[in-house]
Amino acid sequence: MKLIYEKSSPGRPGVQMTSIKISESEEIPSRYLRSAPPELPEVSEAEVVRHFTALSRLNYSIDTHFYPLGSCTMKYNPKACEAAANLPELTEVHPLWPQLWGGGMLTQGSLAILYRTERMLSEITGLDEFTLQPMAGAHGELTGVMLMAAYHDDQGNDQKDHIIVPDSAHGTNPASAMLAGYDVVTIPSDEKGMMDFDFFREALNEKTAGVMLTCPNTLGVFNTRIREICDAVHAVDGLMYYDGANFNAIMGRYKPGEIGFDICHLNLHKSFATPHGGGGPGAGPVGVVEKLRPYLPISRVKRRTEGTYVLHYDEPKSIGYIAPFYGNFGILVRAYAYMVSLGKEGLLGTSNRAVLNANYLRERLRLLFGVEKAERCMHEFVFSGDFLKKHGVHVLDVAKGLIDRGFHPPTIYFPLNVSEAVMIEPTETEDLDTLDRFVDVMKEIFELAESDPNALHEAPITTPVGRLDEVKAAKDMRLSCE
Repeated sequence: MKLIYEKSSPGRPGVQMTSIKISESEEIPSRYLRSAPPELPEVSEAEVVRHFTALSRLNYSIDTHFYPLGSCTMKYNPKACEAAANLPELTEVHPLWPQLWGGGMLTQGSLAILYRTERMLSEITGLDEFTLQPMAGAHGELTGVMLMAAYHDDQGNDQKDHIIVPDSAHGTNPASAMLAGYDVVTIPSDEKGMMDFDFFREALNEKTAGVMLTCPNTLGVFNTRIREICDAVHAVDGLMYYDGANFNAIMGRYKPGEIGFDICHLNLHKSFATPHGGGGPGAGPVGVVEKLRPYLPISRVKRRTEGTYVLHYDEPKSIGYIAPFYGNFGILVRAYAYMVSLGKEGLLGTSNRAVLNANYLRERLRLLFGVEKAERCMHEFVFSGDFLKKHGVHVLDVAKGLIDRGFHPPTIYFPLNVSEAVMIEPTETEDLDTLDRFVDVMKEIFELAESDPNALHEAPITTPVGRLDEVKAAKDMRLSCE
């Protein structure tokens, strides 16, 4: 295969090597050498830098674009937290270093950050203990359901065989439940967007291991019967699991542990402003009530009476190891810096602003989407783009049109219980001008859907790659440049 380099030009070197003398003992044996010199690009250093800089500008990121990706909480990541995580005293520590070395403090600062982060998350959620090991939200979910299974096994609850989830749940909820060995019972939503209480009561019985709820849910609706649900589940010795993906809406406002939840995972890459996207890095700490503490994964950070910190492994009922070392330490440092810098009032202000921005945007878009309901949302909201079908336009076309206009598309086709769903979450870090520009662009796209729908069918036209056949791309991937 002949390689073709678009920017290569003969005689244009980018690197000039000085003459290096190699001894005979260091020469590469002839059997390992190519029969002909390798065909390498000849590009100047300046062109290489410009090429990769131009490529970087094609990426969407929260530093360059408004990212209203519903259910993902794509907020701006403060650079002060990045600076804290890049302190040499933290980045140059190795996890295999001794915890205590002749009274030295080689790892004590890192262990102290982990311990204090756990304590702060416990305070924020109203739960008794946390593990920081889960390395993503879904990993945290699986850990939580494994804790649920360990509890029931220890209690002799052999009849527990299913977990209840609403139809608006994140797809990872039923997946985590099934991976832990449980069947899944799905409950439909009522006319207000909450898990239908009557159907829930019919499904709840002595075989129910627990219920997994996101509150507020993916429709942006807070379940007003949440305490009744918790009480009913506890009455059959079931456990309540709080999916913390939408915690940004209630952070500092109410504590899941005080309402009746027994287990909770938090997405540090959402509510606590750590990097998000591109498959990582993530962190999904899990908190539990006191009766579930013995089952937490090892190792655990313990504070000794003299004030030093150690990793503790002697936990006979623990579910064991779920991650190497202690999770994504750099992400945990960023979250710690975020919580310390904001404090209690700052975290409350974060959720207040997130809810305010979402309701402002919802009201401005409500008439545009033809939605008559006027109930408030929490941090995000969902509209249906069904009305666009009369013009031959789908919400996928709207999403592609937004790309051409400098906005990352919102989440589409989720939740699954809303036809042609458009799920929008502005977060607290966007200002009024940005929200208003987004509304103006949405108006422009809807007008185009009526006047020239083919223009949206062809979008995006400003990107290096146009509209892809996503189904074919998934089933018939091209993994080479032939």
